[in-house]
Amino acid sequence: MSLNKKSIDDINVKGKRVLVRCDFNVPLKDGKITDENRINGALPTIQKLIKDGGKVILCSHLGKVKNGPNEGESLAPVAAALEAKLGQKVTFVADYNVTGEAATKAVSEMKEGDVVLLQNTRFRGKEETKPQEAGDAFAKELADLADVYVCDAFGSAHRAHASVAGVTKFITAKGGENVVGYLMQKEIDFLGKAVENPVRPFVAILGGAKVADKLNVIDNLLEKADTLIIGGGMAYTFLKAQGYEIGISMLDETKIDYCKEMLAKAEKLGKKILLPVDAVTIKDFPNPIDAPVETETYDYDKMPADREGCDIGPKTRELFADAVASAKTVVWNGPMGVFENPTLAAGTLAVAEALAKSDAITIIGGGDSAAAVNQMGLGDKMSHISTGGGASLEFLEGKELPGVACADDK
Repeated sequence: MSLNKKSIDDINVKGKRVLVRCDFNVPLKDGKITDENRINGALPTIQKLIKDGGKVILCSHLGKVKNGPNEGESLAPVAAALEAKLGQKVTFVADYNVTGEAATKAVSEMKEGDVVLLQNTRFRGKEETKPQEAGDAFAKELADLADVYVCDAFGSAHRAHASVAGVTKFITAKGGENVVGYLMQKEIDFLGKAVENPVRPFVAILGGAKVADKLNVIDNLLEKADTLIIGGGMAYTFLKAQGYEIGISMLDETKIDYCKEMLAKAEKLGKKILLPVDAVTIKDFPNPIDAPVETETYDYDKMPADREGCDIGPKTRELFADAVASAKTVVWNGPMGVFENPTLAAGTLAVAEALAKSDAITIIGGGDSAAAVNQMGLGDKMSHISTGGGASLEFLEGKELPGVACADDK
C-alpha cells in the first residue's frame, strides 16, 4: 500500500461539491455531546475547504445503529456543535434516507463555502456496512452528490464501508479526485512512517489484556522494531512460556506455543523482547473496578500461586523507562495494567511519563493508551495520538487499510 497520497493541499475545490467523510462518532448523553474531540479534529480540513470555495458536504456514522434509524443516533447535535465552532450555518439533512431528495435539494442550493451535513450513514444499514452485498447503491448515491471525495475519518479507515471506500470508484469513474484530509494525512505521516521507515532505535510497547488481540501486531513489529516491550495482561502468557509461575494472572493457554515462537524469532532476528521482571499483585479483583485494593509486589520468579498480577512493578517501570530513554521512535499501544484503578495505574503512568520526557517521536496507537495519556494530562507531550484504535492496530499489523488504499496516489 502506497502511503504517498494526494491531500486537500494538492487539489483545487473552488466551486466544486466536496464530500468529506468525517469521524463524528461522538459520545452522547441525553442528546448532548460529552466529548467534542472528534469534531474539533475535523475542523482544520473543513475550514480549509470552505476557505478554498468548496461546497462542503459532510458525512459520518454515529453509534452502531442496531435497531434501525432513530433520533437517539441522529447527527443533529453534531450539526449544532459544528455551526457554533465554524461560526456559520450548517444545513442539516435530517432525512433517514441520508442521500434522498432532501439531500439532493440541499446540495443543489449550495453556494461556495456553504456546509451541509448528511444524516448518520449507518441509517442505511447493510448498504453502508456491506456495500458490495447490497449492490453499491448507497456508495453511488453518495458519489452522485459530489465532484470530489475527501477521506478524513481514520477511525473508520479499516472498514470497507460505502462512505469510506465504496464511494471512491464512482468518484473516479466520473473523473473526480479522491484525497485525504489533514487528520488522515497526520495518521499516515506518523503511524505509516513509524512502521515503514522509522528513525532508529525503534521501540514498540504493547500492553492490554490478551495476546490473541495482538498476534499479528507482535509478529509484524518484531520484524520492524529494535526492541519490543510487552506489558499488561498479555505479558503473563509470555512469562508462562518461559516457565515462570504466574499465579492466577491472566493466561491464554492456547497461545503459549505462539509466545515461545515469538521469543525464538526475536533471538533469531537479533531483536530484544523486554518482559516485566516484577509485578504488583492482588488477591481479589476490586468491585467496582476503581475501588480501593490491597497490593503486594513480587519478582517474577517469586510469584505466589494464589495472587494475580495487575500492573508492572517498580523494577519493570525502570527497565521500560530506560529502553524508552535511548529510543528515537516509540509506538505504544495498550496499558501496562488495570489502569482504571488508581492503585493499579502506576505502571501505565510510568510509561506515559517516560514517553513525555523522551526526545523521540512518540506515537500513541489510539484506544486505551490514548485514554490513559489524556487522563494523565500528558497528551500534549506526545508527537501524535492516533484517533483510531482499531485502525491504528491494523496499521501496526501491516494491513492495508481500505480508507487509505483507495485515495489517489500523488
